Amino acid sequence: MDRSDYVILSVIGVVTVLIGVVTTNQPLGRFFVESTRQAATTTAAMAWITWWALVIGFAIAGGVEAWVSTQQISELLEGHGPREIGLATFFGFVSSSCSYSAIATAKNLYKKGASAAAALAAFQFASTNLVIEIGIVIWLLLGWEFLLADVIGGLLLIGLMSVGFVYLVPDEILDEARKNVTDEEGITVQDPVCGMEVDPEETDHSIEHDGQTYYFCSQSCKDSFDPKEANTSIREKATSWSGWKGLADKQWKEWAMLWDEIAIGFIFAGLIAGFIPESVWTSVFSGAVFGLPVYVLWTAALGAIIGVVTFVCSVGNVPFGTVLWTRGLPFGSVLSYIFADLIVPPIMKAYDEYYGTTFAAVLSLMIFISAVIVGFVVHFLFLGLGLIPSRASAQIAEVSIELNYKLVLNVLATAFFAFLYWLHSQDSVAGGERGGEEYAATTD
Repeated sequence: MDRSDYVILSVIGVVTVLIGVVTTNQPLGRFFVESTRQAATTTAAMAWITWWALVIGFAIAGGVEAWVSTQQISELLEGHGPREIGLATFFGFVSSSCSYSAIATAKNLYKKGASAAAALAAFQFASTNLVIEIGIVIWLLLGWEFLLADVIGGLLLIGLMSVGFVYLVPDEILDEARKNVTDEEGITVQDPVCGMEVDPEETDHSIEHDGQTYYFCSQSCKDSFDPKEANTSIREKATSWSGWKGLADKQWKEWAMLWDEIAIGFIFAGLIAGFIPESVWTSVFSGAVFGLPVYVLWTAALGAIIGVVTFVCSVGNVPFGTVLWTRGLPFGSVLSYIFADLIVPPIMKAYDEYYGTTFAAVLSLMIFISAVIVGFVVHFLFLGLGLIPSRASAQIAEVSIELNYKLVLNVLATAFFAFLYWLHSQDSVAGGERGGEEYAATTD
C-alpha cells in the first residue's frame, strides 16, 4: 500500500472512534479508557492466537515459490477444463497469501499462456482466500464451520468466475487484456535464482549453459547461480541448504509485503470491538424486515462493500471479519466480506495498469457479484444443514498467556521464524538479499 492508502485508513480509524464518541452513553473519559483497553486487548489476543499459524503458513508459501517455477505452472494451465481449473486451484492453495503477490503471479501466468479461468479465477482467488495460513486463522478465530464455508464458498466462487470467463466474457476482451499485459511488459522469463520476471532483451545479465540461456535481474543473482541446481527437482531443493535459503528469502518477501496488512487488520478489529457500541451494530443489522433472503442478500452486498472500502486484504481480513460476525453481520455476509479482498482500490488500480480499463472493470465486477452470490448461497446451505455456529464461539477476547498448546506453538514458531530470518540474512546462495528485495518490489 502507498501513502494515500494509509491516509484513507487513518481517516477510517478516526471516523470509527468518532462514531463511538457520538453514540456512547458513558462519560467520555470512562468511554475512552475502557474502549482503548478493549481495543488493545482484542488486537493483542488475535495476534497471540494466530502468530504460529502465520509463521508456518508463510514458510509453506515461501517453499512453493522458491521450489516451483511459474513457467512450469503456466504450461499446465493453458485450458479451462476441470483439470486446468483444479490444478490452478491447487497451485494457488499452496502459494502466496498476499493479494498483491497473487495478482502479480496470476498476471504472469496469464501472460505466459494460462487461460483467464485458470489464472485469474482459480489461481488468483485460491492463492488469496484458500491458502493454508488464512485457513488456519479462520479456524482459530471463527471456528471450523467458517473454515468449511471458506473452502466450499471459495470453490463455488472459482466455478462461477470460470464459467463467466468461458461463456460470458467475449474473447475480444480477453485477447485485448493479454495483449495489454504483454505489450506493457514484453515477454519475460524467470530469474532462476530469485524468481523475478526478467525481460531477456533488457537485462545485461545472462549465462549460456548446455545450449540454454539463463537470464538474471542483477549481477548478484548471476554470481550466485549454480547451473547444477537449475533443473533440480522439488525434492532435491527441499533437502538442500540452498533450497531452504531460497525458502527463507521468499517467506521474508511475504512478510515484507504483508506485515502491515495483517497489523492493520488486527488494529481495525480492535478499534471496531472497542469503540463502536453494540447499539450501533444492532441498528445497522436490525433484522430481516423484508424476509430473511432479502436481508442476507443486502448484507452480503454490504459485507463486500465493507471489504472494498476498508482496504484490508488477505489474512488481515479475518480478524476484522471476526468482529463484524460478533457484532451481527450474518454468516454468509461475513464470507462475502472476506472474499472481496481482491477488489480493494489499490488492487483494482493494478488491474487497470495490467489489463486495461475495460477488463479491469469486468474482472472487478465479476469478483464482487460472485462474492455476493456465494455468500448468499453458502449462508442458506449452512443454515439448512444446521452448521451456522454461535457468535459467542468467535475468539476475539482471549489474551491470557497460559501453559497450553498456544504457548508451545508460539514458542516453536518464534524459534523457527528466527532461524529463517538468520538463514535469509546469510549472504550466500539463492541470490542473497538483493534479488529477493528486487522481486518483492515488482510484486507490490
